[in-house]
Amino acid sequence: MTLYIYKAVDRDGETVEAEREAADESTLIMALQNEGFLPIRVSPAKSRPFAWLNLGRNKTRISQKQIALFTRELLTLLHAGLPLDRALTVLLELTANDPALNGLIAKVLDSVKGGAQLSDALEAQGGVFSRFYLNLIRAGEAGGALEQVLERLTDYLERSKELRDTVTTALIYPAILVTMAVLSLLLLLTFVVPQFTEMFESAGKDLPVPTQIVIGVAGGLRSYWWALLVLVVGVTSYFRYQFADPERRRVWDGRLLNLPLVGDLIRKLEVASFSRTLATLLANGVSMLAALTIVRETLGNRVVAEGVGVAVESLKGGGSLSAPLIEIGLFPTLAMQMIKLGEESGHLAEMLERVAVTYDKEIKISVQRLLALLEPVLIVGLGIMIAGIIISILMAILSVNDLAF
Repeated sequence: MTLYIYKAVDRDGETVEAEREAADESTLIMALQNEGFLPIRVSPAKSRPFAWLNLGRNKTRISQKQIALFTRELLTLLHAGLPLDRALTVLLELTANDPALNGLIAKVLDSVKGGAQLSDALEAQGGVFSRFYLNLIRAGEAGGALEQVLERLTDYLERSKELRDTVTTALIYPAILVTMAVLSLLLLLTFVVPQFTEMFESAGKDLPVPTQIVIGVAGGLRSYWWALLVLVVGVTSYFRYQFADPERRRVWDGRLLNLPLVGDLIRKLEVASFSRTLATLLANGVSMLAALTIVRETLGNRVVAEGVGVAVESLKGGGSLSAPLIEIGLFPTLAMQMIKLGEESGHLAEMLERVAVTYDKEIKISVQRLLALLEPVLIVGLGIMIAGIIISILMAILSVNDLAF
């Protein structure tokens, strides 16, 4: 028996976090469902004191890109009139060159042939599919609209990927600039500057202060290069430790929201994710309370997630969705007014989708503005640092020549 930590929602919409032993994850999930709970997250309990150092390990080999491919191709085959088991069999043949995805489909197919629902078969795959994904599939099966749900899931995954790609692509150029800046400085300090050091020392004259500083830094890097690696590992470990704890993570998320430009971009990213996920869930028949609970778990910023939690409590007390979110002020005003209008008109799902589309465009504009400011700052900063090193060397050369004359 393995000890698991789980988070689930009960019939009253309350979030429950606890530990329980079970043979495996699928057994625990099934037990929770039989007790009337809606599982949100199930993971093995970490008993090691430094488990936070391994946060990036033990992740599933199935990527979001593979899940999107699986969803799209399954939708295509079902649209063609194939029954579910036959569609999965064809997918098994189509993914022969992808061992990870092929193995997953084989397990799902075995479960379906054994009489399990598709949602149960997907849920048994050990956390590969998110609670959002599974609840949509379950809603589609209950309403006899699996194809429509898969179509919406495909659209959702493609839009989410497009949004992530927009941000990732925009960050490539600044990342290259920073990398080149660091490599250029290291090259100058560890190989170029030492070439002049012997000449300066043989001159027998005190060097200018800037030159002494540059030579000292260069000598330190050559002698204690390992300290730089230790510093990088230490800083990385510190931040991973900080983000591993929910309370510390919340503090850092709050600081990020207060940063100029960056905070505004994070708010737009979160409102786009919130709106698209909630719209998709509501459009497929998931209740507002359950949908909000699921959405809260998908948000990356803990401060924003807590704000959505306040909206959940408001709904339990018979309140509205928009009122507590407007009062907290975490989301942009335009988004809140659009959501409020959707509530009042009875077309909340459609309005949420409009909010998501609107802020997808806003995010692209914000990223472009941020890069327009960041790129010249990086270029000028790199130029100043390299120029400072070169000038310090020239000052020393000139002082040596004065001594010669």
